Amino acid sequence: MDNTAAPIIRHDYPYRVRYADTDRMEYMYNGHYLRLFEIGRTELLRWAGIPYVEIESSGLLLPVLEAHVVYRSPAYYDDLLTIETSCCIRYAATLRLDYRILRGSELIAEGYTVHSFVSRQQRRAVRPPRWFFERLLQVAR
Repeated sequence: MDNTAAPIIRHDYPYRVRYADTDRMEYMYNGHYLRLFEIGRTELLRWAGIPYVEIESSGLLLPVLEAHVVYRSPAYYDDLLTIETSCCIRYAATLRLDYRILRGSELIAEGYTVHSFVSRQQRRAVRPPRWFFERLLQVAR
């Protein structure tokens, strides 16, 4: 059994809550947190040198298999948030990303998404490419 911890990468991305993000209660609408997760995921992969356009041009898709959000405190119009996205790098059939949404140092939401590697042409799950994880390892702290 390998007791070494898998490397973790983390990337932070700022997001300002827009008026269109809020609902009648003046909170950021709960469904928008998943959009913030998508922004965090996209920006983490871009930062790691794997922009989504490259993933898709290689014939792969990364559909969401599972998503989970825990809401701690509401976000409001004009709040400056930080989308903190992290990923434990393990070569596996699925990819899990963890998210924390912060207003300053206050945790307002957290959660995760799980993705599968799918052939764009066949629309079936495929083995994840080693190059994907090798690039993530290059930026691991």
